[in-house]
Amino acid sequence: MKNVLRFIALLLLYPLSAYSQNNMIFQDLTVIKAHNMMADKQLTSETLVNYYLDRIARIDAKGPQLNSVVQLNKNAIKRAQELDVIYKKSGKVGALHGIPVLLKDNIDTIDGMANTAGSWALKNNYPKDDAFLVQLLKNAGAIILGKTNLSEWANFRSTSSSSGWSGLWGQSKNPYDITTSPCGSSAGSGVAIAADLALLAVGTETDGSVTCPSAINGIVGIKPTLGTISRDGIIPIAHSQDTAGPMARSVTDAVMLLSALTAVDADDNAALAAPADYMSHLKLDGIKGKRIGVARNLMGYHGQLDAVFEQAIVDLQAQGAIIVDSTNFTNSAVWGDAEFEVLLYEFKHGLNAYLAGTDDHTPKSLEALIAFNLAHADKEMPYFKQEIFEMAQAKGPLTDDRYLAALQLAKKSTQAEGIDALLAKHKLDLIIAPTTGPAWKTDWINGDHYLGAASSAAAISGYPHITVPMGYVHGLPVGLSMFSGKLQEGKLIEVAYGYEQSTLHRKSPVL
Repeated sequence: MKNVLRFIALLLLYPLSAYSQNNMIFQDLTVIKAHNMMADKQLTSETLVNYYLDRIARIDAKGPQLNSVVQLNKNAIKRAQELDVIYKKSGKVGALHGIPVLLKDNIDTIDGMANTAGSWALKNNYPKDDAFLVQLLKNAGAIILGKTNLSEWANFRSTSSSSGWSGLWGQSKNPYDITTSPCGSSAGSGVAIAADLALLAVGTETDGSVTCPSAINGIVGIKPTLGTISRDGIIPIAHSQDTAGPMARSVTDAVMLLSALTAVDADDNAALAAPADYMSHLKLDGIKGKRIGVARNLMGYHGQLDAVFEQAIVDLQAQGAIIVDSTNFTNSAVWGDAEFEVLLYEFKHGLNAYLAGTDDHTPKSLEALIAFNLAHADKEMPYFKQEIFEMAQAKGPLTDDRYLAALQLAKKSTQAEGIDALLAKHKLDLIIAPTTGPAWKTDWINGDHYLGAASSAAAISGYPHITVPMGYVHGLPVGLSMFSGKLQEGKLIEVAYGYEQSTLHRKSPVL
């Protein structure tokens, strides 16, 4: 019933248009191609927005009901019309002129859309201003098309949650097999881009929440160095790991979005100046001469995935990579417990600070959220509970020795004694591993069935991580992860782009 009502609402706002149902020229556009078509007067921003709104109505709210785009900007067409007028008079206002972008539903925007984290408790949380990154997108000429579903509270509420499910918006579905998980927490962003419901999307990651849904939905995801994208206006989990990141169907589009998102926010105490020019690293010969380490202790949990990865190594060597095998982490066993302890402390602290700035109709603390969920258990906890909320609520302040010790251990084991140590020891440019296994069946009773992933070292350290389509296992996409040291996005982009262009693995889902 929820999807039916949403589809009716979409039809009232944006009636189905015959041209976009039948016109194949707009499918799987890139930013550059869209801008070239605008220059040739084959496309306007208004036409492009209508094309995506039509697909959202037919594919996301109806048809296979992917349920990835959960709110729409009612002013998107008006803004597109304004940008079309500007384009005729003076050209592009920025690198993303007229390009529709989706935001994960934990990012503040003033475009008439609530920032909910997928929770009924925040269904009326209408921000007073744009997140810093949203301001940057608008400055670049982007159009905020809508907001995407997520694993509720960015997958940090229950120990047995199901990725892509939220109490407020329901379950998002993998477009390659709607019975399987889209992974999370940026599930809706991954699904929407894979299904061609927008050109670009912004996800957020604490540990794997950009890279996992990107890999499992067959797209490109970039988790940048912590601090290069402002955390202002993003509902937090942990300030020592949280970052937004671009999600797109190509490396070029992901890099263009990354370029638009990175700027120093003076109010973000972790702010770092990003490398000067990401776009200059889009080189066809970017792999040649790169020393690439293979982290074999981040694989071995799925035989068919490993076989696809072995072919990726062959493909990299064919492009001139120097493969250094078995560059394994020796201390990965100590990461998990330390990271989780840090996340519990920082979640309580950060969320309480965010909620304090919301309107009176939202709960004002984690403790109040726990009470809300208990009072609305039929909506919020029909399948799994809030064990993580309760564990976080039991934690003390960020001055606790236990927190400080866990933070030091987590950073040291992934930075100086982790990624940095491997890069130095083997004289590496970057390290690779399979991003995660192919999608598992969605299971609301038992929760997610993760077999393994490569995200934690880069996530905990705050270092950059890119995932690129690597191939398929039984028709389900899998990704190749690449990570390196602090602010080394350039090297990763060079290898990611060279690998993508030499293999061209991505195939659109059949919907």
